[in-house]
Amino acid sequence: MKIATFNVNGINARLPRLLEWLDEAKPDVACLQELKADDDRFPLEAIKEAGYGVVWHGQKGFNGVAVLARGRAPEERLRGLPGDPDDTHSRYIEAEVDGLIVASLYLPNGNPQPGPKFDYKLAWMERLHAHAAALLASERAVVLAGDWNVIPGDLDTFSVRAMANDALTQPESRAAYRRILHQGWTDAIRARHPEPARLYTFWDYQAGAWARDAGFRIDHLLLSPAAADRLRDARVDRDVRGAEKASDHVPVWIELGWP
Repeated sequence: MKIATFNVNGINARLPRLLEWLDEAKPDVACLQELKADDDRFPLEAIKEAGYGVVWHGQKGFNGVAVLARGRAPEERLRGLPGDPDDTHSRYIEAEVDGLIVASLYLPNGNPQPGPKFDYKLAWMERLHAHAAALLASERAVVLAGDWNVIPGDLDTFSVRAMANDALTQPESRAAYRRILHQGWTDAIRARHPEPARLYTFWDYQAGAWARDAGFRIDHLLLSPAAADRLRDARVDRDVRGAEKASDHVPVWIELGWP
């Protein structure tokens, strides 16, 4: 089973690129982030014509997450991250596909820091920590896939100095990510491509970042032990970034041995 995560940076603006990638890569499950569309503007018919069932959690103008499944309908398990009933951001959706639990998540960016946006980021990660622990306790095969907006280590950025004051590299952000990881999750890319490999998943539109390869790795797939035991491969579809009107992120995918 091939499971991918892809921050599309506006599903309607990038729909041709998304459909091209779905046709070429043929993921069995695709977790999308940053839809930037409310529920009634989600391009459902185009996704269905591409051969995918889908559950989604939209929001006008920003955020928004979805889980697509090729040739079948994902079964929605949870819409929105538990722990804060006043949180109106569409950043989490969880579904089941053929017995595999898959979550598409879009963590807060947190900039500028310090400040309320950074506080919200850390609080959101604390809520995710609690929910991730509950998922692990189920002893099910689970994949937490998405744009984590955390650069885990220095080798995951083109320049430690350039990112020194960014929320994505702050000690608190990295510590919150490690707390989740150390519950027993496996970072699929690092499991298959250990340091010192440099694999970026995001290149900003500004300052010629793509041409300079000034990127960083913030799109991650974390696997529960039952999923990690089945990990066969993990890759980054880097070339997608070079297409016309591409997202600033690229797809990251894993292959699991799955019935």
